[in-house]
Amino acid sequence: MANTSVGKNLDQALRWFRALSDETRLRLVERLRDGEQCVCDLTDALDTGQSRMSFHLKTLKDAGIVTDRREGRWVYYAINPEVIEAMSRLLVDLRPTRTGLRVVSRRCD
Repeated sequence: MANTSVGKNLDQALRWFRALSDETRLRLVERLRDGEQCVCDLTDALDTGQSRMSFHLKTLKDAGIVTDRREGRWVYYAINPEVIEAMSRLLVDLRPTRTGLRVVSRRCD
């Protein structure tokens, strides 16, 4: 696996997949596809409390999946397009290298 982007960036891949392994965080990413949004709008849209939303947004931010910026007392979140592109390349690298071959299961004793 050392030649794939997964092998080279295993720790980062693990952070991405852990961050996206929660339904609320996936919904947040989906909401942010339309562009930057204020945390208050995200809280309302997903019908969740401020502290819970902050936890999920911090998880996504720590993984690099979203960015934030402060404007006055409001915080706005957006998808980090560079990370989404890197995730896409990683998934492409995970495709089987040989297609159309039937794997014969073998019992190991």
